[in-house]
Amino acid sequence: MEGVPYFISVEEAQDIVNRTPLPRRLEEVPLDDCHGRILAEDLASKVDDPPFDNSSMDGFACKHDPEVNYPQTYSIQGIAPAAGEAQERVLEPNKAYRIMTGAPLPKGADSILQIERCTIDEENNTVTLLEAPKPHFVRKQGENLKQGTVSLKAGVVLTPSRVGLCATMGYPTIPVFQPLRIAVLSTGDELKQPGEDLVLGEVYESNSYGLAGLVRWMGHEAVRYEAVNDTMDALRATLQQASEECDLILTSGGVSMGEFDFVRKIMEEEGDLHFWRMKIRPGSPPLFGLWNQTPLFGLPGNPVSSHVVFRMLVAPYLRHAFQADEPVELKLRAQLKDSVKSTQDCVTLRRVTLHFTEQGIEAFQPRHQGSGNLESLASADGLTLLQPGQSGEVGTWIDVLVL
Repeated sequence: MEGVPYFISVEEAQDIVNRTPLPRRLEEVPLDDCHGRILAEDLASKVDDPPFDNSSMDGFACKHDPEVNYPQTYSIQGIAPAAGEAQERVLEPNKAYRIMTGAPLPKGADSILQIERCTIDEENNTVTLLEAPKPHFVRKQGENLKQGTVSLKAGVVLTPSRVGLCATMGYPTIPVFQPLRIAVLSTGDELKQPGEDLVLGEVYESNSYGLAGLVRWMGHEAVRYEAVNDTMDALRATLQQASEECDLILTSGGVSMGEFDFVRKIMEEEGDLHFWRMKIRPGSPPLFGLWNQTPLFGLPGNPVSSHVVFRMLVAPYLRHAFQADEPVELKLRAQLKDSVKSTQDCVTLRRVTLHFTEQGIEAFQPRHQGSGNLESLASADGLTLLQPGQSGEVGTWIDVLVL
């Protein structure tokens, strides 16, 4: 490993991985199929929104006269329905139009009064406005969007409201990035699939399921492989298959200093290793490099560590590769109510639960913090972001990464 960066900071590790590009393939998909996808190009509105002045209320449209005292009675000139019509209505003096929500405002009208503040005389075809009509009940053309205005930037995740906005702007199909195919594989002779019988020394394999969920959370396709036995031949064969079928490889286990840590050994001897170990607790022994020109993250085997390293290294890499700011990693300030053990040289990510109070957010550490204790992660609300040397004493205000 001579010349390979060793035990580096989180920022140094992120800088190294960000130099390795990932494929960005574009495709056009129908609106119905773009939910949760990453937008590939800026989208400018094809229309004004609203496309015309219209009513935000069911009521009556008229010309507001500040000199008039209310109640005031007008003749009903007609009805303006919400359904579009080719003709343009023109309001005559001293008259009012019955108007529906969303209907185009008749020319000459500038105000609306909601119907519940009106009294209608059907026999005489008149309406009495009990109070002054309101200009703010008129939705002006283009007040939401102007034609040509970019409203969605490349890199955003298409949430339901953003998909609706795409439709509002006039797009039947959307340019999105194709999801990456990301291989997920665990290593270790002791691993068995959930549901199988266990004998002494065996455990259920869980990392690939958790990592696959994180991959999907990032908007990509997870390809889970069977757990790999602790032999160089088995690992080599699976890595070769994964590199041919996928754009990125995530392994868990086999990256430390043990005799059976074959991921580290094979990357040292046959791969292109870019760094090994990162100043982070838990999760310090990850590695990154290329296998058969395919980027590969070697994540720790302890389940909490693999999750933490994904959140701190893999997720930022995927966002950087697609110039995206999402999915959002929410951070907030919280006051420690339990002492958290920090370190002098590593970022410390301990699992905490959060309580919201009038004095601010409080962070508690109710579980033991072993990196093999997945329950402590499943029951946590966030991870401490204690910087190297930062105090973890009770009362300290710290940054917390919300899970």
